Amino acid sequence: MKESYIKDKIESAVPGSSVDITGDGVHFEAVIISESFEGLSTLDRHKIVYSALGDDMKENIHALSMKTFTPKEHKLGD
Repeated sequence: MKESYIKDKIESAVPGSSVDITGDGVHFEAVIISESFEGLSTLDRHKIVYSALGDDMKENIHALSMKTFTPKEHKLGD
């Protein structure tokens, strides 16, 4: 599985998102930044991303480690 495919799926499902993803084809790490995460818990943010990936999470992606931020949270972390 290519990083670009996962990036496109997440960016299509999460409005206004910016996704940075790295991986080895089955194990991936992602940083996802979106205004739409405002007011959501980390769990709810991750549910949105997992939902965007659908069956790929069951069939093609062995592991996905993610960090989700609003733009403001990401800026504070820099």
